Amino acid sequence: MSDSVESWSGKDRGEENFPVGSVLISAKLRPHIHAFYAFARNADDIADSATLTPEDKIARLDVMEAVLTGARPSGSPSAAKLRESLAATGVSPDHAQDLLIAFRQDAKKPRYATWDELYRYCRYSAMPVGRHVLALHGERRTETWEPSDALCTALQVLNHLQDCQQDLAQMDRCYLPEDLLAAHGVTVEDVRAPATSPGLRRVLDALLDRCTALNDQATRLPHAVRNRRLRLETAVIAGLSQRLAARLRAGDPLATRVKLTKRDALGSLWGALRVLP
Repeated sequence: MSDSVESWSGKDRGEENFPVGSVLISAKLRPHIHAFYAFARNADDIADSATLTPEDKIARLDVMEAVLTGARPSGSPSAAKLRESLAATGVSPDHAQDLLIAFRQDAKKPRYATWDELYRYCRYSAMPVGRHVLALHGERRTETWEPSDALCTALQVLNHLQDCQQDLAQMDRCYLPEDLLAAHGVTVEDVRAPATSPGLRRVLDALLDRCTALNDQATRLPHAVRNRRLRLETAVIAGLSQRLAARLRAGDPLATRVKLTKRDALGSLWGALRVLP
């Protein structure tokens, strides 16, 4: 292992389904959101590596946590930068450490038996992102966490549906619940097909129904957020999540890459401006 355990994949904030510390966010907080994203991105790249063993991945993630908490002085530049950010803002490292729980799980767990199991994974892989941003803005946990958790989970599951074939081909990883696959007469192997079978379509639609319910909960988030700029950003993200769910409902993620467009982004921004006072 070199002086740094990190090996950036090249993916950046612009490739996400949602804005990450966009210009809608206060300029003084943007660097702190970007530091959190960089930490998450580098940890995710370790967990998704096609060349590292599960043991190597976990060892590298452990180094990132040690640098984050100050137990180790170096070895992860993004963790060191996030440690500085946390010291400057007073935000807890818990959210970043929760992400590492999910990435360690990714290193060794390729299948999910039920929706409940997948939802528990999202508790660590998705929910901490929203919670960290809310904490940076000094938002009230009691009013904001529930709709934020719903939004982050919906976005995570939608991303799983977008990338289901790629995840299986590149990492032998599938997030589609096995009991749901079995209930509709299909298996993980159906995800390798060039187009979605009727049975797999029913599985995707069932998961999209879950995402729709989560997106409905998430509509409360902008109204619960006190910071006006963050209120606008969360409204945009909630709109994007709804639009991505609709695109996946109408499209076939096995036949083509289903993704958001610039029109979706503009439509979500316009919707956010219309909704917010």
